Amino acid sequence: MSKAQIPDEERPAPGAAYDLVVIGAGINGLGIARDAAARGLRVALVEKEDIGSGTSSWSGRLIHGGLRYLEQGDIALVRESLRERERLFRLAPHLVKPVPLMIPFYRHNQRSKWTVRAGMLAYDVLSFDKTTSSHRTLSRAETLKRFPQMDPDGLQGCAIFMDGQVVWSERLCAEVALQAAAEGCHIFTHSRVDGFLQDGDRLTGVSFVDEITGQRHSLATGMAVNAAGPWVDAVLGLKQSGGRRHIGGAKGSHLVLDPFPGAPDDVIYYESRVDGRLVLVIPWGGRYLIGTTDKKFEDDPDTARADQSEVEYLLGEVNALIPTAKLKVSDILYTYSGVRPLPYVPEKSEWNVPRSHVIHDHAPVCQGLLSIIGGKLTTYRSLAEETVDAIFARLGRKAPPCSTARVLFPGARVENFSAYRDRLSATTEAAPETVERLVNIYGARAGDVLALGAAHPDLLVPFDPDTGAIGAELVFTFRTEFCRTLTDALIRRVMVGLNSTCGQNVVDHAAAILATHQGWDSDRIAHEVEDYRQYIRRFEVPGQCDPARTVAAQ
Repeated sequence: MSKAQIPDEERPAPGAAYDLVVIGAGINGLGIARDAAARGLRVALVEKEDIGSGTSSWSGRLIHGGLRYLEQGDIALVRESLRERERLFRLAPHLVKPVPLMIPFYRHNQRSKWTVRAGMLAYDVLSFDKTTSSHRTLSRAETLKRFPQMDPDGLQGCAIFMDGQVVWSERLCAEVALQAAAEGCHIFTHSRVDGFLQDGDRLTGVSFVDEITGQRHSLATGMAVNAAGPWVDAVLGLKQSGGRRHIGGAKGSHLVLDPFPGAPDDVIYYESRVDGRLVLVIPWGGRYLIGTTDKKFEDDPDTARADQSEVEYLLGEVNALIPTAKLKVSDILYTYSGVRPLPYVPEKSEWNVPRSHVIHDHAPVCQGLLSIIGGKLTTYRSLAEETVDAIFARLGRKAPPCSTARVLFPGARVENFSAYRDRLSATTEAAPETVERLVNIYGARAGDVLALGAAHPDLLVPFDPDTGAIGAELVFTFRTEFCRTLTDALIRRVMVGLNSTCGQNVVDHAAAILATHQGWDSDRIAHEVEDYRQYIRRFEVPGQCDPARTVAAQ
């Protein structure tokens, strides 16, 4: 195809009818679509941009129990999160892995050493079915031995505990999408919902516009779930919401840096000296994430960017914790920001808004329409199960059992990853480090990527020296993972867009590979490359020039 289009077999047929239409392909929408399809419903998923392109990609990438939710007294959410964390360790071990976290005890902390220890004991009790170790405390001397560059002034010791990390949350979303499609869900990306069809107060359909082709479509359905995250209110409009506001968005920004003097081996979870909020220094894919902020955000979530005050706040906190770091704005590779879809609770600060989700029924204004308010990356599966149970109840049908708590992710379907890695290395011309990369990102599907190199050896050659990504990954993701644009592929599938230059160093090379193997013409190449360069402007560091200008000058 000369343009990114929906393949004919996925295009809505005239009068196409579904039991359920899900709006939003973030992790919650994907989870709902996958669960509903697996239980036998005819499901369509409509997303205005790409799979996982919103809040799901812009978190701290931790799969955690929510230790700080204990402060809010939300014991149920902590227990749910810890249970779901354990399931992800088992169902997606190639993507979600245990990591140690350190909480330092400082005399200046608002939370005393004993308060934190009591919280850690509760965390252990609530994670009674965990496979990771329980927390332990270290003395001041033991803490400095483990993390010698941390500020010793006022240090009393620390707690060490285990939580989870998903380095590539984008890949988590992609695999849930694969599961949904395998169960029969039809997925329409770059498709903006622009209306609800009603017969009186009853929902009868959803209309959308393909943002790439300009074509309009409608899907007949009696049930829809608005899982658009921070865009929930935008999707609803005043007609369906009755003028009520549901989302009180809070912007969270992160800084991305190369390893720096004194950088820790553990995730450091510590209390800000400025305002008492919790700040994280996170080892991440060979680099570091510093985050996060929590600022009220009233604008379009698509416009969320890190601002100067957030950068100064985060750098100041890291430099206070690690005096040898001496980080400056010029040390930041790039930033990213997302908007948390928190419930609208204007009387509370963003930090204190509850993180539990709400399934809102829009009856009687629009019977058959539900909206998801809130939700966490960690608990997407249980949120989806609860939502699909509610859908069956509203359809007047008995809900079949949910299977998502026991079905492995597509990339997890191999018994022994070490043996699988060795077997691939012995049967491919690709370098061992290439095999290692592919298994870490695609898991059991790494062999399918390498198979493309059997007929086209040029696709086994890395096109990005930073990440080691090979051409076969680009071709593979366009053919099997719902990619429609170069930005989809580089930012959210092969993960080259989150390298040290935001992919700007290889965007032309990537487009050339797709021209050869996907038939892109010169117009398509120019269009895709320009769109990509515009997209990565959102990662710019306040006070620096944007990524495109930075790389162009090198």
